[in-house]
Amino acid sequence: MNKNYIKSLLLPLALGGILTFSSCENYLDVENPSTVSQATVFTSVGYANSAVTGIYNSLMGDNGYGSRISTLYPNAADDFRIGGTYNPLDRRGISGFGVSPDNSELNNPFLQLYEGIERANIAIKYIPASALYTSGTPAEQAALRKLHGEALTLRAIFYHELIRNWGDVPAPFEPSADQTDLYLPKTDQDQIYDRLLEDLAQAAELVPWQDESGDPNTRITKAAVKGLRARLALARGGYALRRDSRQVERRSDYQTYYQIARQETLDIMQSGKYSLNPSFEQVFRNLHTGVSGGSGNEMIFEVGAFGGNSRTDSKLGYSNGIRIDRSSKYGAANGQLEAIPTYFYEFDSIGDVRRDVTIAYFQIDKNDEKELTRLTLMRDGKFRKYWTSIAGTAQNVGINWPVLRYADVLLMFAEAENELNGPTPQAIEAFEKVRRRAFVGHEARMGNTPTDKEGFFEALVHERLLEFGGEGIRKYDLIRWNRLATMVAETRQDLRDLMNQQGRYANVPKYVYYQPTPVVNLTVPAEVESFNFYGGPISDVMFTPAPSSAPVGYTRVNWAAAVDADYVASFAVAFEANKSELFPIYSGVLNQNYRLTQDYGY
Repeated sequence: MNKNYIKSLLLPLALGGILTFSSCENYLDVENPSTVSQATVFTSVGYANSAVTGIYNSLMGDNGYGSRISTLYPNAADDFRIGGTYNPLDRRGISGFGVSPDNSELNNPFLQLYEGIERANIAIKYIPASALYTSGTPAEQAALRKLHGEALTLRAIFYHELIRNWGDVPAPFEPSADQTDLYLPKTDQDQIYDRLLEDLAQAAELVPWQDESGDPNTRITKAAVKGLRARLALARGGYALRRDSRQVERRSDYQTYYQIARQETLDIMQSGKYSLNPSFEQVFRNLHTGVSGGSGNEMIFEVGAFGGNSRTDSKLGYSNGIRIDRSSKYGAANGQLEAIPTYFYEFDSIGDVRRDVTIAYFQIDKNDEKELTRLTLMRDGKFRKYWTSIAGTAQNVGINWPVLRYADVLLMFAEAENELNGPTPQAIEAFEKVRRRAFVGHEARMGNTPTDKEGFFEALVHERLLEFGGEGIRKYDLIRWNRLATMVAETRQDLRDLMNQQGRYANVPKYVYYQPTPVVNLTVPAEVESFNFYGGPISDVMFTPAPSSAPVGYTRVNWAAAVDADYVASFAVAFEANKSELFPIYSGVLNQNYRLTQDYGY
């Protein structure tokens, strides 16, 4: 990378400024007293803490988990996608798997990730070099070790996002001021991951458990380090598009990394400090209100949103989530993420509470009433602006982004254990904890868990689809399992079957009839129950053929009839196996570094 490129990444923190915070809850409320020298920063625990806060800042905002990295980049699978007509030069090009190197949506998030790495590199260099790190009071040493571990972990998060979106990338592990040559070529992703896994092993020794630090779960704790190390290990041990062969492959030593994932998740489970929130819905409501961890402390790490701006806040609940008319008392919400129609029918028709939380098949009109959407226009239900206290035209509404939940820890353990030892009782127990929470009150509909290795893996693949819809996980799971191309082909066929009302979709109605009903805003089950459908409850209406004309007093909405040939053709319209698994590097970035190459067929 050239010097101008590096300089563009360095905000005041990296140039010697300091970011301070006012409270745990509002730790993104920052100021920048530029009179403080960099040397002074890392000789004070308070200033060093503020410097690490500056690293956290690079996670959020429009170009981080506040919008593009959370809602734009991951959503092109069999759960959600960005709605609209395919265009390789805008965000629809990303969800259509045919993004152009000239698409500007690829630029700023890439730069912000490297900004975070630069900030982390500075902290990782100077915190251990501080005199307080080795000769301060025990409290000072513990505090600086914790900050060191946080910086190592945050750097791993930034690199993980770069690798899973762009593959091999330049990998500076020291501050730019210390580099003799800033024109860095790409480093093989395996080498980067191996370095990050070592860093996270060190960080796990430096960072305390959450109940020891008292931190909110918007700060890195030991469980977050271990859970993220498991996630990176599964990525390292999984399939990936390789620069040399132009094929999706995994390395022969992959089981070594499954062993890492197994042990790290087992450590979290055996700590006894975490459990599932009894309410699946409440996990996501808490993101809207700043409740840390929630019942059972399920949310292990989330990215904090704060400030009402595009830099440190999020557009979650506005750019994704339920659409709301601007004249509604709840305030405008655009809701660009659309659920794939077949995703609705992946859930059990009666027992699985996750469907109605994850998929919103209504929007809110100007009269604050629920309107049924077409089957092709269902939205992401885990993020709802009306769950916040912010109305009006505001697009930044302070909703946090979930990075790691205990449910993921359980399912990662079950996957790693199955790969290494088959579906042991321990693996099945972890899997069924997640499933049992989803079927609370309807446990008889859970079905039997497979006890053979391949059958159990298939059950895990499906369970992760149901559990993590809209959380930016599914596409990357499919890639590391080498199932992305298979998913594209199977989903296209499922959509054709739905369009033709064949096979498992034979009884899906062409139309559904409803009457607008007021938003109750109590619980999701109460919201659904209050909806006035012709023909009875959802479990009947959405699964039974209906008349072709509207009954008196009801409005007709296209259901299966909304899925036409154009819609089917638009799904993953530009997908190419052994290419579309990764993005091209933005052409403007590529032009600034003569050693940087455009690979993977772009």
